[in-house]
Amino acid sequence: MNLEQQIAHILTDQMVEEITTIRHQFHQYPELSFREYKTSEAIRRVLYQWGIDYTFPYVETGIVARINGDRPGKRIALRTDMDALPVTEQTNLTYASKNRGVMHACGHDMHMASMLGTIRLLNQFKHVIEGEILFLFQPGEEKIPGGAKLMLKEGVFEGREPDMIIAQHVLPEMEAGHVGFKPGISMASTDEIYITVKGKGGHGALRQHIKDPVLMASQILISLQEEINRMAPGNIPTVLSFGKVVADGAVNVIPDDVILEGTFRTMNEEWRKEAHRLIEKVASDISSGMGGSVKVEIRNGYPVLHNNKQITRTSKRLATKLLGSENVEEMEIRMTSEDFAWFTQNIPGMMYRFGVGDPGSEQPFSLHTPQFKVNESALRTGISLMAYLAIELLKIEAVKK
Repeated sequence: MNLEQQIAHILTDQMVEEITTIRHQFHQYPELSFREYKTSEAIRRVLYQWGIDYTFPYVETGIVARINGDRPGKRIALRTDMDALPVTEQTNLTYASKNRGVMHACGHDMHMASMLGTIRLLNQFKHVIEGEILFLFQPGEEKIPGGAKLMLKEGVFEGREPDMIIAQHVLPEMEAGHVGFKPGISMASTDEIYITVKGKGGHGALRQHIKDPVLMASQILISLQEEINRMAPGNIPTVLSFGKVVADGAVNVIPDDVILEGTFRTMNEEWRKEAHRLIEKVASDISSGMGGSVKVEIRNGYPVLHNNKQITRTSKRLATKLLGSENVEEMEIRMTSEDFAWFTQNIPGMMYRFGVGDPGSEQPFSLHTPQFKVNESALRTGISLMAYLAIELLKIEAVKK
C-alpha cells in the first residue's frame, strides 16, 4: 500500500469516534484565553496514556509534544490553539458548553481534537517519518498579544527551531471534506483602537455651557472612515471598524466623555504604521477644534500572515493527491487575523483551511456566533491531511524563506 492508502487503513471509524468523543469533552468545558488549565490537563492526560513525549508548561498552559521518526531528517512543527470565546452558546447540542458565557465558537476544539488524532496516527508511522515532528498546543490565540508571541518569547523552539511550521483552521462556509490554500499574504494584521473623547458635559438644553463629546465622537467616527479610505493605497485591503461606543448620559444629560473602541486591519506593515499616525491626528484635530481633548491608545496586535509559497503550493499538490482535486480549493485573502502569524515571521510556514460546513447549506452560522456548529465528519479530513503533510513536507530538500 502507498502512504495515502496506509493512512486511510489506519484511520478507522473507531479511531475517529474516539477523537470525536475527545472533541465533545473539549466543547463542553471551554476556557478563555490564558486560562486553559483543565483543557491543558486533559490533553496531557491523553498524551501520557498514548506514551507521547511532551514538555510543559509554556505560558502556563501550553504544551509541546514530539514524535521522532526512525529516519534522520528535518524538523516540522504543527500548531493548534486551545482557547474559547466569551460567547453564550445557543446550539442545543447534547454536548453544549457547560461553562456559561464561554463557548468554542471559533472551532479550537476541532483544532485540538484534530491535532490529537494526527498524533495518534503519526505515532504509527515512525518507520517512514524522516526527522522530528513537534506538536504545539498554544494558549491565548484570541487575546492580544497572543500566545504564539509569548511562547516564542519563552524560547519554545530554543535549540530545536523547526524548518517549517503549519496549522489548520476551520471554515464553516466551506463544505466538510474540502480544504483551501492561499499562498503569500493570506490574513490581515489586527490592532485594537481605544479612543476617549473628553469634553464638558451638562444639561442637554443648555448647549451654551457644554463642550459636547458626543458630537466630537460622532465627527471623529465619520472623519476617520473618510480619511483612512482616502489615504489607503488602492492595492492594499484595509478595514477600520468601531464596534463599541459608550456615551453614558441620558436623554437630557450630556456626559463629560465618550469612549470609542474599534479595530484596524490591513495587509501592509508600512501602511499600518501610517494609518496609526492618521488615526491619532484626526481624532486630536477634531476634538481640539471643538473645544475638547482626546486620548488615543492603539494596541498593536498580530502581524500580517504570510504563507510560504513553496510550502503552500507543495501542500496543495499533496492535498489534491490525498483528497482529490474536487475537494481542494484556492482561497482568497481574509481580513480576519491570526496570531499564528508570529510564528511565520521567522519560520517558513502556512495555515490552510478545512471545511466544517454541511453539504448544501447556504447560510452556515459563522465563526464567533452563538449558533456556530460544525460537521464533525471534517475531523477525518483534518487528521488525515495534517498527518500526510507532516510526513511528506519533511522530504522537501530545501525550504526558501
